[in-house]
Amino acid sequence: MRVERVNILGVAVSAINMPQALSVLAGWIAARKPRYVCVANVHSLMSCQRDPDLRAIHNRAGMVTPDGMPLVWLSRAAGYRHVRRVYGPDLLLAACQDGLARGYRHFFYGGGAGIAERLAERLQARFPTLQVAGTFTPPFRALSSAEDAEITELLARSGAHIIWVGLGMPKQERWMAAHTAHLPQVLIGVGAAFDFHSGAKKQAPLWMQRRGLEWLFRLLSEPRRLWRRYLTTIPPFVVLAAAQRLGLRRYELPAELFTEDQA
Repeated sequence: MRVERVNILGVAVSAINMPQALSVLAGWIAARKPRYVCVANVHSLMSCQRDPDLRAIHNRAGMVTPDGMPLVWLSRAAGYRHVRRVYGPDLLLAACQDGLARGYRHFFYGGGAGIAERLAERLQARFPTLQVAGTFTPPFRALSSAEDAEITELLARSGAHIIWVGLGMPKQERWMAAHTAHLPQVLIGVGAAFDFHSGAKKQAPLWMQRRGLEWLFRLLSEPRRLWRRYLTTIPPFVVLAAAQRLGLRRYELPAELFTEDQA
């Protein structure tokens, strides 16, 4: 299944909804195609504006899901009316549910101390037949070459079909891009999903999520940590997205996006 892309500030965001995302994942796993998936929101796209390497990592991904509602709205405005939010925490639950009958095995890599283990336990309580291939929390510091090779070997031999990566953006995106050539699995970076589904942090109410107000809930929950991030991302994003829509600013996508089979 080939997925159309929407050019949003030079990032090729996949024009998809949840059923389509699950179909793409199933196709990769059935064909044994290693791929990585980025879940993108306003913070991701603004980070890509400041870091060309990070933008290239997103554009090399097999799929870049519209994790934030502004990306959904812009995709629909570009003519892709079928697009719905493919939010990282929801994708995690949906893929676990969809994979039960398919026999998928899941590995959870990342999170803080004990988070990956607690996440796996909670998911198995929710989906009693869920197959967990393992969990691993890497140290916060940079890994040595020997440590990285050992962990990569552990993941490669785990028997997992999907490795869920919870290292936070942009660390998880860089890690996936660097390791996808050495791992046979599908890698999906879901960031805060580890904290939400392990119970470490609360999610915004559904009505706030649907109205694109999750950022406000998170800001009110962690103002000292997040105020600067939102101040330096949301207003500039609005300005740049408006300029792109009005044709005042153009963004080019890599030519290989139109010649390579990333499906």
